[in-house]
Amino acid sequence: MLVKESFPIAMVRVPVKRAKTLEDAKVQEIAESILEEGQTTPIRLRKSKDGYVLIEGLHRLEALKALGEETVDGYLVRAALH
Repeated sequence: MLVKESFPIAMVRVPVKRAKTLEDAKVQEIAESILEEGQTTPIRLRKSKDGYVLIEGLHRLEALKALGEETVDGYLVRAALH
């Protein structure tokens, strides 16, 4: 079960391949929504040696950065052990 937590934005690394999909217009739209309603959908992250790696939620993360936020709500996804 995933538990929503708050993560420091400065500790979240965005993989290069994912960063290339960034759309400024979408970031702007989400930032406006966050101003009105707050962050309604958490991002997904995985733990790395020196912080966290973004799995899902690039535009939400970038919108929060643009708004000057220091934390982001997210789910820490742990690798399934088989």
